Amino acid sequence: MKIERVWQIYFSATGTTEKIVKTITGEIAASAGLEVLTYDFTLPAARESFPGLGPADIAVIGLPTYAGRLPNLMLPYLQSIRGGGALAVPVVTFGNRAFDNSLIELRNILEMQDFHTIAGGAFSCEHSFSYDLGAGRPDADDLAEAADFGRSIAKKLQEICESGIIPQPVQVDGDPEAGYYQPRDRKGVFIDIRKVKPLTDPNKCVDCGLCARTCPMGAIDPSDVSNVPGKCIKCCSCYKKCPTGAKYFEDSGYLYHKEELEAMYGVRRAENKVFL
Repeated sequence: MKIERVWQIYFSATGTTEKIVKTITGEIAASAGLEVLTYDFTLPAARESFPGLGPADIAVIGLPTYAGRLPNLMLPYLQSIRGGGALAVPVVTFGNRAFDNSLIELRNILEMQDFHTIAGGAFSCEHSFSYDLGAGRPDADDLAEAADFGRSIAKKLQEICESGIIPQPVQVDGDPEAGYYQPRDRKGVFIDIRKVKPLTDPNKCVDCGLCARTCPMGAIDPSDVSNVPGKCIKCCSCYKKCPTGAKYFEDSGYLYHKEELEAMYGVRRAENKVFL
């Protein structure tokens, strides 16, 4: 058995998942002497296809955790891709609270789509809603952990190639039957933010169109960026990438949820977790 290529494949609205995946992939490639290929399916156009993978490939596939699972609007795409017998490393990121069931969900989907999962990881990153929750992560320590994980995967990959035996699916934490995390405050009161969308400050907006071009759902009208007719998944790409700070949220429930998350989880440093 011979592996020739390592793929870095990811959905990364604000760049944190991309950093983790590329760090892991880079170490696998450096340790195993593999060619690196990239497939970024963050934008809608990329989700119209998928690279042709096969037994000579290993893919590190990363997505963020939304409400304790994978982003639900990404599921149809993930369930349409095919691994072609490639090895895979499912990776999820989470906003300093918990990854809950996202990693086992990704592992199960990949196994169903003809990938063979040999390792998995969950890494804490800055929350999409906040600059304070998990501020600056992944930082140097997180990237060092991701690099160590990549080197460990390379060692396992060598063992698999030498033996020719593909191991059983990697065992990871989580409950594949569990529902989505329900946002609640410290008193347990449910907060519904599903229909919340970003607003645009006309005094700050310079109509550069960056928000529309980088929206993972194509939800923002490029001819009028203050109009958001599509589905917003609260990835906050528009909010965090706007060069003039023109995008903002004013929904009271959303802001309260953000404040509660920062109050409950902002002080601690959530740990990363890897599985081999």
